[in-house]
Formats: sequence, C-alpha cells, structure tokens
Amino acid sequence: MIQKLKNKVLTRENDKSILIDYFFKKNHQQKPIVIFCHGYKGFKDWGAWDLVAEAFAKADCFFVKFNFSHNGGTIEQPIDFPDLEAFGENNYTKELNDLQFVIDSLVGNSFEYSAEANTQYISVIGHSRGGGIVTIKAAEESKVSKVISWAGVSDYASRFPKGDALKDWKNSGVYHVINGRTKQEMPHFYQFFEDFQANATRLDIERAAKNIQIPHLIIHGTTDPAVSAEEAKQLHQWNPSSKLHLIENADHVFGARHPWKQTQLPNDLEKVVETTIDFIKN
Repeated sequence: MIQKLKNKVLTRENDKSILIDYFFKKNHQQKPIVIFCHGYKGFKDWGAWDLVAEAFAKADCFFVKFNFSHNGGTIEQPIDFPDLEAFGENNYTKELNDLQFVIDSLVGNSFEYSAEANTQYISVIGHSRGGGIVTIKAAEESKVSKVISWAGVSDYASRFPKGDALKDWKNSGVYHVINGRTKQEMPHFYQFFEDFQANATRLDIERAAKNIQIPHLIIHGTTDPAVSAEEAKQLHQWNPSSKLHLIENADHVFGARHPWKQTQLPNDLEKVVETTIDFIKN
C-alpha cells in the first residue's frame, strides 16, 4: 500500500515554510530517497507529478516532492500562484537553500519517517530550471548520491534580459511575464538579477557539471520547444561520464499537461520514469 503524505509543512526560523509530499510503501524497510524539484512557474502538484511519485514509490523508492518556498504558492493554496509577491522575490540562491533544507530535514535525527528512508542513497531530480538547481547542488553537497536532469537547462545567464530591456528592468525594479495558462502577470524583481550576479560562480551550471563526481543522468525530448535538446548535449559534453538519454519527439513536459485527468502517465513521461528508476536502482 502506497502512503501518500501530502502537504506536510517544514517550518524554518526567519524564513518561509516549505510544503512537501512523501510517497512510499510503509514496510519499515529503508528505501533510496528521491527528491524531485519542479521548474519555473512550476509546483509539486502540477500535471502528472503525483502519478510520477506513485510510480517511484511502487518501485521501492522514498519519493519526495516539494514547492520551492518562493514559487508563488502558499501553504493554504499550494496550486498555482496566489502569492505573486513571493514569486517576484524568488531567485536561484533561495531555491538552492530550499533544496538544502529539504535534504537536511530528511537526514536529521528527528525525521519521522526515517525507518522508511535510506539517507545513504539520495538522488535528486530536477525538471527544467530545477535541472540546473540539482546539477549545482550535486556538485556541492556530498549527501547527494545521484543526479538526474529532466529537460534541464544548461545555463542561467543567457535567460536574463539584455541591453535596453535590462536597463528598463533595473530602472523600474520589476518586469512581468504572462503565464499562458493562468493569464497572471508574473513579476520578477530586479533582486533576481542582482543575486545572480553576486553568486555567478556558484550559479554557473557548466562549472557544476564539470565538477560532478557522482552518477549523472540527463533526459531530454528531441522536440522540446522550451529548452533545446542542445542544452542536454552541452551538459553531457561538460560531464562525459554522464548518461545522455534523448526521447524522440518528446516535448518539454514529456506529454503531460495541467491539469492531468488520466490515471496513467503519458507514454513519454513513463519512459522518463522507467529510465530514471533503472538508473537509481542499478
């Protein structure tokens, strides 16, 4: 029987709480931990992510997914973006700190499900922007055993505005991106760029990929319209000991969408999950 413990709260002193889910078979056997990080304009309950969590739990993994603290969701309303102010205050450093806090919470002595989770085997999966986050974390955190990028980005610097657009952003302090699904104007405060500049070396995904000393899997769709498959090839080039797995004609979310009403994973996402489980368990 799969335990689906959703919307647990990790509280922090002087920082926003993190909403987290745990999926596992309750059998008092310690299972490899798998931590999933969502991407830009993402959240842990998006689309088929619950079905993904169930698939990992069925395969005897202790699967963890969470909302980044400043992703725009709230503890009361974790789906979509009721807190656009928090969204605007997000940055890569905060996401790295969030992931570290989640890791530390799992390996801490007070973790209530420690009988089910093997803290010696922690794999991190990141989708899209989250792929960059887990790549950086894998290079700096010795508790991480394996790292997996799903449609992950290879570079953050190129995604910022340039030239006049950057000047306008600095002058106004904010620029907005329309969310195609919710139609919200999503703010990005200028601190996002300032934080990136202040932490440019740490946030260099190329540097991180070249420094990864653990098993590294890169999965990407060949027809991803949001993040080119060339970025996956670039990551693989930087870490030649990584495994590159391209899925022919797959898009950025491997056939899923939000909401996902079906009880089965889309074919491409099922391939992603099977390949990842095989990589983690072997």
